[in-house]
Amino acid sequence: MSISLVAGLGNPGREYEGTRHNVGFVVVDALARQLGLTWQKQRSFLAETARWDAAPGRTVLLAKPLTYMNESGRSVQAMTGYYKIPATAVVAVYDDLTMDVARLKVSVTGSAGGHNGVASLIAALGGGFARYRIGIGPKTPPQMDLKDFVLGKFTSEQQLLIDQSLDHYTAGLRLLLAEGPDRAMNQLNRRDTQ
Repeated sequence: MSISLVAGLGNPGREYEGTRHNVGFVVVDALARQLGLTWQKQRSFLAETARWDAAPGRTVLLAKPLTYMNESGRSVQAMTGYYKIPATAVVAVYDDLTMDVARLKVSVTGSAGGHNGVASLIAALGGGFARYRIGIGPKTPPQMDLKDFVLGKFTSEQQLLIDQSLDHYTAGLRLLLAEGPDRAMNQLNRRDTQ
């Protein structure tokens, strides 16, 4: 049986709901909702997980690490170790400050780009996982502290853009899971650069 893992990155707790840094949680929540899945807290994985039987012999595990963003790798590593999931079958969904709000980009290589959650994943998995990046930039005002910006909330206009894009994000995730990163990059990255 092949298992894939989709990890939405974010921070647990009510005080972080709706913050820019939690857009990864928002996207996997939307996918779980569409598929009628229920979340379960799994202490051994330091995560909430939902199981999706995507096709015969094909299971996709959706996860929201509860380790806080900077320790996301601990949770993801616990799941990949237990289920013997290779890094190439992992998708990380997270916010990207270098892209305009609501833009979507899929990639497989690159540095953490200053994103502590991604740095934690790279430290835990090595690399090779797919990155499903949702734009939250640009940082405004530019002099604002990075932490304050990512832990702040979207403006109402930005939130509307994100909400209106959720179906696009979940469809893109399903494409990525079904067809692989190359096909997803071809279709999704081109669409979002126009």
